[in-house]
Amino acid sequence: MTDLAYLAAVRESYDRVAADYAEQVKTPAQLDPLSRAMLVAFAEMVRTADVGALADLGCGPGLVTAHLADLGVSTFGIDLSPAMVELARRAHPGLRFTVGSMTELPVEDDELGGILAYYSVHHTPPESLSVVFAEFRRTLAPGGRLMIAGHVGAGERLRPTQAYGGHPVSYESYLLPPDRVAELLEQAGLVVTARLVQEPDEGAKRTVATFLARKPQRS
Repeated sequence: MTDLAYLAAVRESYDRVAADYAEQVKTPAQLDPLSRAMLVAFAEMVRTADVGALADLGCGPGLVTAHLADLGVSTFGIDLSPAMVELARRAHPGLRFTVGSMTELPVEDDELGGILAYYSVHHTPPESLSVVFAEFRRTLAPGGRLMIAGHVGAGERLRPTQAYGGHPVSYESYLLPPDRVAELLEQAGLVVTARLVQEPDEGAKRTVATFLARKPQRS
């Protein structure tokens, strides 16, 4: 898919499944202990760095955005899907949610103290990840923190035909090896500070990896 084609597929698919997704997706309280702990640790890192607000990219209906706000972080959400953003605004009227793309964030240079991409970069074709990670670096303030979490694999390309309530979808998912994700982050000028790889447990089908990174301070 071209950049415009994959973005259109993601937007249209999530607009279609938005209501069912909001009902079916796990809340932060329902996540496994390690995933919950990583969110808490990341929130503390962003608060401690104190160099700007945190953007939850691919925020969906805003569940994790609201959780981070409850952890004491100034947080707002961005999502490609207008339907998801509308659901988030209704559910969390005290928070800010904006329609936007990770490939061209509606954020100034060096503005953000943190970026969370929680199960939201896997729809990006591998050849376009460098563009997304460059945007992360551009918008993070020096010393700003990044957390990416999602499924990883051996380079699989998944093409589901329906999701969340049986609605038709046209997006694709890409499961890259953890080392490749870390390599792309480093190539974008971000410093990977930690990674956690969780092998499939009972009830889980795929390996999950979480990456923590930061934008270097200016020399």
